[in-house]
Amino acid sequence: MTNFRRQFIKKTATVAVAMASGLLRIPRAHAFWKTEDFAPGLLDATLKRLVLNQKITDTNQISIKIPLIAENGALVPVSVSTTLANVKSISLLVEKNPVPLAIRFELSPALEASVSARLKMAETADVIALIETSDGFYRAKERVKVTIGGCGG
Repeated sequence: MTNFRRQFIKKTATVAVAMASGLLRIPRAHAFWKTEDFAPGLLDATLKRLVLNQKITDTNQISIKIPLIAENGALVPVSVSTTLANVKSISLLVEKNPVPLAIRFELSPALEASVSARLKMAETADVIALIETSDGFYRAKERVKVTIGGCGG
C-alpha cells in the first residue's frame, strides 16, 4: 500500500510540475459572445439578423421536448434534436422575451445534433428551435404556457 501511495504522489507531482511549467497543456473549450445576436428587440428582427434574410423552412424533422405548461418561467427545461443532416448550429428563441435569442450552439459535423438547456421565459410564448444546415435554415416551435405557482396566467 505504501509503495502505491508513493508512486501516486510521485506521478501527481510530476504532472503538476509539467502543467506549471507549460509542458503539459490542457485543452480548453472556447466560447464567444456575439453581442448583436443577443441584443434586445423583436423576434422578427432577431431572426433576420441570424439568417441574413435567407428563407426559413418549417419542418417536422426537429424534435422539441419542453413542458407545455411551465409552473416556473425562470427554469424551463428544453431539449432539441433533429434528423436533419449537416447541422451547423442550433438556436433557441423565446418569442416574447426582451432578448428573443436565448442560446445558440455551434456544432461540429462530428457531433450528434442534440442539445439541452434551461430557458427563462417572461410569459406564455412560442419557443422556436432554429437549425442551420449546409442546405439552409429550418425551424420548429412549441407553445409554452407560463403560469405563476401553477395557477393560470
